[in-house]
Amino acid sequence: MGKVLIIGAGGVGSVVVNKVAQNPDVFTEVVLASRTKSKCDALVEKIGAKNIKTDQVDADKVEELVALFKKHTPDIVINVALPYQDLTIMDACLECGVNYLDTANYEPIDEAKYEYSWQWAYKKRFEDAGLTAILGCGFDPGVTGVYTAYAAKHHFDEIQYLDIVDCNAGDHHKAFATNFNPEINIREITQRGKYYENGEWKETDPLSVHMPLTYPNIGPKESYLMYHEELESLTKNFPTLKRARFWMTFGQEYLTHLRVIQNIGMSRIDPVMYNGHEIVPIQFLKAVLPNPGDLGENYTGETSIGCRIRGLKDGKEMTYYVYNNCSHHAAYLETGAQGVSYTTGVPAMIGAKLFLEGIWKKPGVWNVEEFDPDPFMEQLNKQGLPWHEIFNGDLEL
Repeated sequence: MGKVLIIGAGGVGSVVVNKVAQNPDVFTEVVLASRTKSKCDALVEKIGAKNIKTDQVDADKVEELVALFKKHTPDIVINVALPYQDLTIMDACLECGVNYLDTANYEPIDEAKYEYSWQWAYKKRFEDAGLTAILGCGFDPGVTGVYTAYAAKHHFDEIQYLDIVDCNAGDHHKAFATNFNPEINIREITQRGKYYENGEWKETDPLSVHMPLTYPNIGPKESYLMYHEELESLTKNFPTLKRARFWMTFGQEYLTHLRVIQNIGMSRIDPVMYNGHEIVPIQFLKAVLPNPGDLGENYTGETSIGCRIRGLKDGKEMTYYVYNNCSHHAAYLETGAQGVSYTTGVPAMIGAKLFLEGIWKKPGVWNVEEFDPDPFMEQLNKQGLPWHEIFNGDLEL
């Protein structure tokens, strides 16, 4: 049906390649590219998909991306590289007439700032080119936006309160490790918290607001309010929202390590001089921490991510909780990756699948909640991320 080019061969990329290979009726041609071609070759060999081609590209360089796209002529690019590279890949897509999908919004490399303005600014250019760009098609952002759209379509006349809750109750048996790219992960967690209430954005000190929340099949876990990019698009696309927040769980040992990393300056994103060379401390830290893509084998426990929503239906207040629990071990057995990579990679494949099937296809730049949620929700159940609903339960928030 169509040719897909995947950029990025880390933990999420490995899941995307696995799931694309499981849907050969839609993904009839597949190319995997990253900065290190040998990583792509090893990944393709590991999953035994001999029909997948591999290539090398520096996604920081538009000219290299353009050459890659012209060589392989994909219908759509799945960008699971670094968020710093979103704009260069979008530029190359426009130059070559290629459609685009990513899992995380752009952020500048020299500033920990999550904002859609840079990518939304491409809207008219993609419209004029007749190309589709799908933004934030992972789990959060991604599935959480689809969950919200599904709730608005089927269960509410007016959504008023939204709390996205993300729990990782897994154990990777490491003293300290991040579940995805350490540089991105630590930047995200150490920035100031932010949430939306009564038409305004309100800020908090990093991880200063927290409370225990009860997660299905897991139990109570301390959950911390922080900013996450889908809040920006969801408050724009669902203007009846009176409040929107994002919560994530962290263990005390993780937070202690994080505090030490900050206190000794290893989370800095500005360069320092060392032995006559400029190094960025957080990039050095990334080099010495465990690779998130290698955590899967001994990872136990599960994730639980969902949306807790309150609003009106037929003039009456109701609550709705829609969520997925994902076993790290089951994810590893299927794809060789842990659950956090799995929950990001599967939705990216689904978004590209729906595009190639002509279901999620319209010129411009779109967040996932701006498409019909129903076919996506159907695919989640079929592709390994089944969802569950609780009506009129205690949201705790």
